[in-house]
Amino acid sequence: MKSYLQMSKEELMECKADLEKAFEDARGKGLKLDMSRGKPAAMQLDLVMPIMDVLNSKSDLTSRDGMDCRNYGGPDGLPEAKELMAAMIDVKPEQVVVCGNSSLNIMYDTVSRSVTHGVCGSTPWCKLPEVKFLCPVPGYDRHFKVTENFGIKMINIPMTPQGPDMDLVEKYVNNDPAVKRIWCVAKYANPQGYNYSDETVRRFAALTPAAEDFRIYWDNAYCVHHLYTDPERQDHILNILDECEKAGHPDLAFEFCSTSKVSFPGAGVAAVASSANNLEWIKKSMHIQTIGHDKINQLRHVRYYKDIDGLLQQMQLHGDMMRSKFEAVEKRLEEALEGLEIGTWTKPNGGYFISFDALPGCAKAIVAKCKEAGVTLTSAGATYPYGIDPEDKNIRFAPSYPTPREMSDATEIFVLCAKLVSVDKLLEGK
Repeated sequence: MKSYLQMSKEELMECKADLEKAFEDARGKGLKLDMSRGKPAAMQLDLVMPIMDVLNSKSDLTSRDGMDCRNYGGPDGLPEAKELMAAMIDVKPEQVVVCGNSSLNIMYDTVSRSVTHGVCGSTPWCKLPEVKFLCPVPGYDRHFKVTENFGIKMINIPMTPQGPDMDLVEKYVNNDPAVKRIWCVAKYANPQGYNYSDETVRRFAALTPAAEDFRIYWDNAYCVHHLYTDPERQDHILNILDECEKAGHPDLAFEFCSTSKVSFPGAGVAAVASSANNLEWIKKSMHIQTIGHDKINQLRHVRYYKDIDGLLQQMQLHGDMMRSKFEAVEKRLEEALEGLEIGTWTKPNGGYFISFDALPGCAKAIVAKCKEAGVTLTSAGATYPYGIDPEDKNIRFAPSYPTPREMSDATEIFVLCAKLVSVDKLLEGK
C-alpha cells in the first residue's frame, strides 16, 4: 500500500471520499461495542465458576494453623494464602501481607498513609510544601487518578521497550527530595505490554534517593498473564525485592498483586509484598483500619487452586481465550495499516492491552469517530497524567471483553476511523 504521507492532495481527497462512504455504511449497522477497559470476558469468568462449589455450609472453615475463618483474627492473611500469593509473584511468604479483593485499594491506602502519617517515621506528606510522583507514560490511568486525588504533582517519564527512561528516573530520584514515588507496571505493562529489562530492574534497585521515604510502587498486575504456553513466548522479569536486597536497599520497593483477572474481579484476593520494615509500617495502621480481611475468600482460593501449579494451569486456559483476540487485532492492523505510515502498535506476549500510536494530533478524533460508529474505546489521553497526552497520539486497545466476532467488528471500525482521521489531518497541511 502507498504511504498516506506520500500521497498528493488529490489522492488524499479521493481516498477520503471512499472512506467517508465506508464510514456511513459502518455507522448504519448500529453497533454497540465496548473496548474501553481490560475486563475478563464471560467465558473467562465461566472457567472459575467451580470455585463457588469449594465451600458450603458443611465445609470445615478452619485454616491450616487452626484459625476459625468465620471469626476475627489473622489480619495479615492466612498462612496458606500468603504462600499462594507469594508463589504467584515469586517472593517469600514472610514478605507478604494478604488483604482484601483489590490491589488498587492497597495502593490507595499506602499513598493515604504516607500523606497522613509519613513513611516509617518520616514527615507526613501533608506537612511538606510539595510532593511529586514519577509516572511512566503511556501508563495506567488508575495510578494517575489515585495520585491526582491527593493533589500530588505528576511528572511524565517516557517509556521504552526496556522500561522507563532510567536516565530521567535517576536524575529526578537521586537529586530531588520532593520525588517520593514512581509507579511501575514492570511486566506486560499497561498499555504497551512492555517488560522491564534486567538492566532496568537493577538500576531501579540501585537508586540512591534524595528523599529518605522514596519508594518504588511495583504493580505486578499481570505476573501470570501470558498469552502463549511456549516458554519462548513468555516474558519474565527480575524479582525487584531480591534486587533491592542485593543492592543494599531492602526498603526501596512495595510490590502489589491480586487475582482480579485470575479468579473474579471484585471478588479475588490481593496482597502487598515488601521488606519487614515496610510491612510493619503498613500493619501498624492496617490493624486500626480493619478488624481483618475476608479470610473465607482467602480459604476458598487456596482450596480451589491448591498451589501455584493449579493456578498456572487455569491461566493457560485464560491465555488460550485471550490469544486469539490479540492475534486477530494485530493481524487486521497489519493487513489494513502496514505501510500507510499513519500508526504503530505493540505486539505483547501477555497482559491485557495493545497500545496504538496514531499520527500526532489524531487520537482524540479517532476515539470520537469510533464512538460515532458504535465502538467505545478508552478515552484518548487516559494513559497520561491529568488525561493530557502532549502529542494526542496514544490509544489503548482492550481486546479481552468482546466476543471474537465483536472484536473483529470493532477492529474494522477502528481501522476505518484511523484512516479517515489521518487523511483529514494530512489534508490540513496540503
